Amino acid sequence: MRGTSLKSQYANRYVILATVMLTNIMGPIDASIVNVTLPTIAQYFDAGLSAAQWVPMTYLLVISSLLLFYGRLGDILGYRRVYLTGLAGFVIASALCGLSYFLPTIYWLVAFRAVQGLAAGMMMAVSFAIMTASFPPSELGKGLGIYAISIAVGLAIGPSLGGFITYAWGWPFVFMINLPIGIAGFFWARHILPELKGQPGTIDIGGALTSFIALSSLLLFVNYSQHGGFSIAAGIMLGVAMLATLGFLWIERRTDQPMLNLDLFRNLTFSFANISALLNFMSQFVLVFLTPFYLQRLLHYAPNTVGLTMTVFPLAVMVVAPFSGSLSDRIGTGILACLGAAISAVALFLMSQLTSSATSFDIVWRLAVFGLGAGVFQSPNNSAVMGSAPRPHLGMASGIVATVRNVGMVFGIATGGAVLYALVSPGVLQQPSPIGKEAAEFLFGLRQAYLVGAILAGTAAATSLFRVRHE
Repeated sequence: MRGTSLKSQYANRYVILATVMLTNIMGPIDASIVNVTLPTIAQYFDAGLSAAQWVPMTYLLVISSLLLFYGRLGDILGYRRVYLTGLAGFVIASALCGLSYFLPTIYWLVAFRAVQGLAAGMMMAVSFAIMTASFPPSELGKGLGIYAISIAVGLAIGPSLGGFITYAWGWPFVFMINLPIGIAGFFWARHILPELKGQPGTIDIGGALTSFIALSSLLLFVNYSQHGGFSIAAGIMLGVAMLATLGFLWIERRTDQPMLNLDLFRNLTFSFANISALLNFMSQFVLVFLTPFYLQRLLHYAPNTVGLTMTVFPLAVMVVAPFSGSLSDRIGTGILACLGAAISAVALFLMSQLTSSATSFDIVWRLAVFGLGAGVFQSPNNSAVMGSAPRPHLGMASGIVATVRNVGMVFGIATGGAVLYALVSPGVLQQPSPIGKEAAEFLFGLRQAYLVGAILAGTAAATSLFRVRHE
């Protein structure tokens, strides 16, 4: 299908969509498996919560820091080449993560997760660009809604699959699941994906470097601050993050071919849709990161039961997202995004009311409500971002969408951890099964973190409402 015309790309749009869905399902599977398995991994390496949270955070941090760079790289070299390179690298890195079982500390796994993030970022950065170039504007919301099924399916099967694999064979095999999917997906994508030739240009190395330093320093600042308030090390990281951010903006304003064209944000639809996405994914990962610890440490669920319970949220997204995307093509994106974020806020507030004696039904229906809200929000909001981007900058816009999503995930994990460390003593956080006053203290911290997540989702609803009024 190399060198296909724009008309033939439209004709084969659903085959291309199916290919991207098949290969991209590994990302959400990997993220959801790791979150469910995290308490078991921490116990295996005898690591605390602060060390364990870097297993998902490092992966997301590396991805988030490089997505803009990869998006621009796709515009120059072609989306197909970048996508396939990332897919091959992801398979190799997944094998390394599984082999970390034989190494002495959890930090080897953290390092291999960073390598995995390097590869996954290539796929994520250009996925939306491939689909936007392959669908006519009148069907873009429908296409992105169908694409959301693969994300939801990955998130849905990940927890139960991860819980089952951990229970039956051990946690290293949760990474090995990527190998058969990735190998089959690589040869299929190599045959199907169109060339979508790039445009002549240069790579903004200075922008990529300063953005990576800014984000990684900011996350280190958050991590250091969790352990004892503001320290010298935390202050240094915050200062580096601020200087790197200023340097990044200075470079992007003055380079002829920036990694991030700041003029895109002059479009209020583009800007506020991205702000809404950041806040919504922050709230989502407060829920995704903390709930397995609640289920395992306070309710004493086995890993397979934790996985099965967490499956409810993405299943609800999978059911709702395609309809939400198609509906947004007819009635607009802003109203649905506002409604979805508001539902998510209500669900997180309801999560904050859970007790240490909650039943499975109490948890399941709350997770389902949150999944309903996320499903209503995501497809219309993504359609708003990509639909408002100029066609020559689809790779850049796709990179921004993926960056915002992953930064929101990282900040959500960091926010949930920060609230816990602020309200719960380190000794209680280290206990695998706190009881009595320690359990009450742990539950209090969790409930306050859920409330913070509700505020984030409510703010996302407000920014989406502003966009409705602007449009």
